[in-house]
Amino acid sequence: MKHQTNIVVLGGGESGVGAALLAKKNGASVFLSDRGEISAVHQAELLAAGIAFETGQHTRAQILQASEVIKSPGIPDTVPLVLELVAQGIPVIGEIEYAARFTQATLLAITGSNGKTTTAYLTHHLLNAGGIKASLVGNVGISFARSLAEGDEPEVFVIEISSFQLDSIRDFRPRLAAILNITPDHLDRYNYDMAGYTASKMRITMNQQATDELWYLAEDEHTKKGLATTNVKAQLHPISKAAIMDHRLRLADGWLDLNTTQLRGRHNALNALFATGMAQALGIGMAVLQEGLNTFQPVPHRLEPVGEVNGVIYINDSKATNVDAVTYALEAMTQPIIWIAGGTDKGNDYEPLFALAKNKVQALICLGADNTKLKAAFADKIDTIRETSRAEDAVQAAFKLAQPGQVVLLSPACASFDLFKNYIDRGDQFRAAVQALITPNLTTAP
Repeated sequence: MKHQTNIVVLGGGESGVGAALLAKKNGASVFLSDRGEISAVHQAELLAAGIAFETGQHTRAQILQASEVIKSPGIPDTVPLVLELVAQGIPVIGEIEYAARFTQATLLAITGSNGKTTTAYLTHHLLNAGGIKASLVGNVGISFARSLAEGDEPEVFVIEISSFQLDSIRDFRPRLAAILNITPDHLDRYNYDMAGYTASKMRITMNQQATDELWYLAEDEHTKKGLATTNVKAQLHPISKAAIMDHRLRLADGWLDLNTTQLRGRHNALNALFATGMAQALGIGMAVLQEGLNTFQPVPHRLEPVGEVNGVIYINDSKATNVDAVTYALEAMTQPIIWIAGGTDKGNDYEPLFALAKNKVQALICLGADNTKLKAAFADKIDTIRETSRAEDAVQAAFKLAQPGQVVLLSPACASFDLFKNYIDRGDQFRAAVQALITPNLTTAP
């Protein structure tokens, strides 16, 4: 499909560059504009593809000449430039919307406040284990548009999709979709209005038809409210926590055992219920599902064990950027916890963590540029609180406090942008600091 159009892309990250490459491949005239910096790697890609771009500014006159604008998910709909484009009748869409025009593959989309990445990776793994060629794209590293620009032609695209990405869809229609949960997150983007955030998540099903399918968590209050106010045409598949017993999953065709897997915690059991349900809908049988669960490797930065020193286990859960995700992490721990948390607060209410902190956390190590709110919230809940501003210092503080049989858990409850490039950078620095502890403790056999 060739589109002879004048495409402007706003934002030069993975999503924006992927969209620019796909538009260029399909015959469009493309201009990319980023008010910030574009990485050297992405600049080289744009130059190699013959795509014009600018950094450090938005040249309004050139942008307003677009026949269509593709904006990166980090740019809100409310910024003046986007409002001006819309007022002039220029369509403004997201990369997910644009990419979906160029494939006939089955689209399987997964959203939710927590668990998206693990569920997307697991679903992708199960499908490929069952002989279905699947590609994993979206909010997981490689953009949907880039995958298509590079000639990827799977049977199924498994798409992890955030609320920011859903805000910019218009006709995007997944054959299978899942809303894992909806809990307070990114409320600063939605005027601290939970109803607005919920409405954003519900957009995943807005174009689905009666032949499509939607999985959702039956006990999730915000999801239930969203469904009650949304005209859902898709076939509904409620997932219930009651289907989890002794870390086993009850499916219509029998039981799956998670005790033989590396998936730990009740939250991962829920993720597995979603993943196996969608895989079953695409024809994967129980034996293959069990084998796929057994061979699945934990996703980095999500309850990822990164080392053990002096009988203390260190776990990287850097992706836990909200309170609900940290709740799952603390619940999953069976040992006393040295908890590393902090970063850019997103309007957090820490009260749901208070009981867990009192019962399980021995010390809190704050890792952020401004830890005032975090310290105040837990001052009377946790006896020992330390402040740090580097991952290495946080690990060193934990090392000094932790006793054999305890666990050091990085589960921040906050975004990472105050001190790090992103949650991946934060997790990588944490892992490297732990490895630096381990190396001096290695001994060479005589």
